[in-house]
Amino acid sequence: MKNTVQLFGKAMVLALLIFNAIPGQAQTTTSLVNTLSAAEKKDGWKLLFDGKTFNGWRSYYRTDKPSKGWSIEDGCLKNSKGTGRPRSGGGDLMTDELFTDFDFRFEWSIQEGGNSGIYYFFQDRQDKPGVLMYRGDDGSSPAGFEYQLVDDERHPDVLQNGPLHATGSLYALIAPNSSKKLKPAGEFNESRIIVHGNHVEHWLNGTKIVSFDFGSQELKDAIAKSKYNGVPGFGTKAPTRIMLQDHGDVIRFRNMKIRVL
Repeated sequence: MKNTVQLFGKAMVLALLIFNAIPGQAQTTTSLVNTLSAAEKKDGWKLLFDGKTFNGWRSYYRTDKPSKGWSIEDGCLKNSKGTGRPRSGGGDLMTDELFTDFDFRFEWSIQEGGNSGIYYFFQDRQDKPGVLMYRGDDGSSPAGFEYQLVDDERHPDVLQNGPLHATGSLYALIAPNSSKKLKPAGEFNESRIIVHGNHVEHWLNGTKIVSFDFGSQELKDAIAKSKYNGVPGFGTKAPTRIMLQDHGDVIRFRNMKIRVL
């Protein structure tokens, strides 16, 4: 019996060693985050965040500095907790580089009850204040397309205003479709924004959830019914930076990569 127990124990140890040696079975480590495979590099993918520095990023407002409230933690670009209002954490953070046609992929995790977003094709209005975008805005905030990132289950913006303000929507303009699958707050989701010619798509966890075209009647009608109606030139395609919104809640970003199309 003793020999049988010993043999069983050795077999279990060997099984564990084999299991951990199988690719994909071990837990993801930070060493695998913010990296590109040889195939991705060959296909033209580029990292927007190296996991260690703010290289390639700067604040939207010239008076802000990334170090005010953004930090790099466990391979993530993390916005600090503010008051739950825009610009009360680290301020909006955007790429140095401009893009026109692109496939942008990123992973994100938000706190319970949190709110944030990805801005693109937005107007820098610091020198030309215009229509107010939110309560407390002075008209200098960015105005543009937003891929909404939010805790759908808890945030009042979603609970009160519905799908047009939910994760993955073209914020306040086009709601995500019924195929959307969102992981709970605190877990990482994978999102994707594709812009090719006049066509734009939002993806979430491997599924396309929003699709629209520049100049389409659908988009024109949506803008006309929204708070963006009074913004001159809203929805015009032009070279754009990618911006991470500070809405005063903790959010983490990693594996941000882009391919020019």
